[in-house]
Amino acid sequence: MTAAAVLTPDPAPIVACTVSRDVSNFDLLIEDMEAELGESWGDLGFEDAMVFLGQPDARSLEFIAIAIDSDDEHDLARISGIITEAKNRGIRVILIAEEVSPIALHQLLRLGADDFVPYPLPEGSLHEAIERLGQSELPPELPAHAAPPSFKPTGGRNGAVLAVHGLAGGVGATTFAVNLAWELANPETSKKNPVTPPRVCLLDLDLQYGSVATYLDLPRREVIFELLSDTAQMDAESFGQALLTFNDKLHVLTAPSDMLPLDIVGGEDIERLIEMARTNFDYVVIDMPKTVVSWTETVLNQAHVYLALLELDMRSAQNALRMIRALKAEGLATEKLRYILNRAPKFTDLNGKSRVKRLAESLDIAIEVQLSDCGKLVTQANDHGLPLALSAAKAPLRRDIQKIAQSLIERNQQEAATAA
Repeated sequence: MTAAAVLTPDPAPIVACTVSRDVSNFDLLIEDMEAELGESWGDLGFEDAMVFLGQPDARSLEFIAIAIDSDDEHDLARISGIITEAKNRGIRVILIAEEVSPIALHQLLRLGADDFVPYPLPEGSLHEAIERLGQSELPPELPAHAAPPSFKPTGGRNGAVLAVHGLAGGVGATTFAVNLAWELANPETSKKNPVTPPRVCLLDLDLQYGSVATYLDLPRREVIFELLSDTAQMDAESFGQALLTFNDKLHVLTAPSDMLPLDIVGGEDIERLIEMARTNFDYVVIDMPKTVVSWTETVLNQAHVYLALLELDMRSAQNALRMIRALKAEGLATEKLRYILNRAPKFTDLNGKSRVKRLAESLDIAIEVQLSDCGKLVTQANDHGLPLALSAAKAPLRRDIQKIAQSLIERNQQEAATAA
């Protein structure tokens, strides 16, 4: 062995590659790849990628990061071929996209891309995506309170659909949706009023920032994305497999594990999802995103009641006004909307009650329910992944939501009896 051979170490094996039209357009990606992998990565153009993947050197690749922008949408066929070839060879694919249309993104994700990261890259997002690639090789362990549903989805029901929409950030819509669903699934019973617990499903349709999984300490699973990607092929069995149960009583469809464009699903997809839930559950509670999207109309049409949460502040008032105007401009029914004021003033706060009255009059709406402000108790319950009934059963807010759930159950029973 020569001295030169001793002084010249073997080059580090290439474990990953970026694939793009021009990697210089993605300078943040270059920095993150160097930070994560040092010199153990390479760069390929679209033309070179297919050739390289067929060579023996490609066997050492753990993943490729395909970076595209809006200028690459005309070349989707070639990019799709790269994803397919990589998957055939057992190479993971991270898709990094900047200003790519939801249709194009949906098409590429359906081909088998393992993860999606928006560009410009949020801090730490590439590191997290690489970690998820390793974790996805192992089946996720479910917490003790979370399990696949024990029921067999047989259909035959006609559940009531209750949509919950926060008219501003932080108004407590998800907290309300989670606790309402739990109270519906666990009604008060007595010898005089025996009640068979209804079958309740909670759908988290906030595809980007959905927190239902956090508030119930449930894992987010890849199967959710698979279900939403192809609802036309969804059946009762695949829908049931996508659900998890909380304490064996509440069935939950969490938000996807990754942030997705809100319009990655359309009205038909949401309609199929709601219909599947309705035929298998007595109540379907939907936690809506704050953003109004193309399929908001679909949920509004499907919902029996559309619960709009707001607070006693100017932003909620302005957003409520915008919402009402938008619905009327599209000729949509506003009579399904029921306004709920969260963190309402206390009974002794006469000035606050006067402000509530002026708010309702200025918006020409009826605020039908006022929820108590429980402050830290709510934050603690959400952080611990528990409904208020299990963490602060005597909290005034829990009592308020319990009364709403009980009234919904009684009303539904009366309507069923009248129909019979």
